Amino acid sequence: MATIRQDAWTADDDLILAEVTLRHIREGGTQLRAFEEVGERIGRTAAACGFRWNSFVRKKYEAAIAIAKAQRQKRNQARKLSTVPAISVDHVSQGDVEELTKHEPVSEESISIEAVIRFLRQWKHTYQEMSRQIKTLEKELREMEERLEDVTKEKEELEKRVNSVQTDYRTVNDDYKALIQIMDRARKLAILEHSDEDKPRFKMDANGNLERID
Repeated sequence: MATIRQDAWTADDDLILAEVTLRHIREGGTQLRAFEEVGERIGRTAAACGFRWNSFVRKKYEAAIAIAKAQRQKRNQARKLSTVPAISVDHVSQGDVEELTKHEPVSEESISIEAVIRFLRQWKHTYQEMSRQIKTLEKELREMEERLEDVTKEKEELEKRVNSVQTDYRTVNDDYKALIQIMDRARKLAILEHSDEDKPRFKMDANGNLERID
């Protein structure tokens, strides 16, 4: 069983699809059969080929499609003329001539019920596969949105913690500076008191003389 490709279409794939489909149109075949042939050649489903043709490739080959349809009409006309029985000129009336020439050749593409069912089944398989892929992508999107919401909450919580730490740091820093100032003033006062103790002290006696006090 051939592996069904899931990769993107290449320029060569599009060219094969266009060539085969135009050939089937020109030769009077069905597009469904063309899509099946292309699918067998490039490893894709007929439904995928039909979707690619109708959504992208056909728009690039509109002129070629018109030419292929004209060639098919000429082939059908020639085929019909080749099957018309020979009529004796002696027995051809004016009414017979008008009856033979008043109808323009009409071409129809015969599509079997089996081919239609096969195409619809393949298209259903492609649709189901695309639906599964869409559901998977939607699930991944929801998970990413939930993860983004969690990360956003975590970021806000970290910002609150950072702001709290910065506030605590400023408070501690201010207290530290105040403590340093207090210690500096205490040190200066201690030095002054020590200096006053080292200075000699005197008192005046009854005769008016200064007397050193030890």
